[in-house]
Amino acid sequence: MPSNVEIKARVSDATKLFARAQAIADRGPVEIFQDDTFFACATGRLKLRWLSASEGELIFYQRADAKAPKESRYVIVPTSTPDLLRDTLTAALGLKGRVRKKRLLFMLGNTRIHLDDVAGLGHFLELEVVLRNGETAARGVAIARDIMGRLGVDAEDLVDRAYVDLFPSIA
Repeated sequence: MPSNVEIKARVSDATKLFARAQAIADRGPVEIFQDDTFFACATGRLKLRWLSASEGELIFYQRADAKAPKESRYVIVPTSTPDLLRDTLTAALGLKGRVRKKRLLFMLGNTRIHLDDVAGLGHFLELEVVLRNGETAARGVAIARDIMGRLGVDAEDLVDRAYVDLFPSIA
């Protein structure tokens, strides 16, 4: 299973963070709109990312809930029928929640820097250090911590869970 090292942090000044990300990035920003539907899943998180009526991604991932850089293991399966798949998975597994966001994507080496404006939650930063073959999670953590420092992100800004878990339960 592919893996990366991730952090998520609340952002108090999106304009300042944008300028810092732009100053250190190799590429970007690219604006992306994402509509993620999460389903009940006993062994991790399962979401369908709707990109268009004919394009989506089913994403399963496992990672600890921790306010620190942490390894995430994932599988991504493309689909050309995201609406049908959403309806099927909702009927089979149950709906956990939905997250809609506008994302600005920057790249710095093998790290994805996401500046997210999440509907109903506000502004966040996500880092995803994509681990290359043979690269350890410890190396990814070191890279994440370095980039956090360069962006001015403090440990107390970190969030320990997925966006969907920050909303009140729909159950």
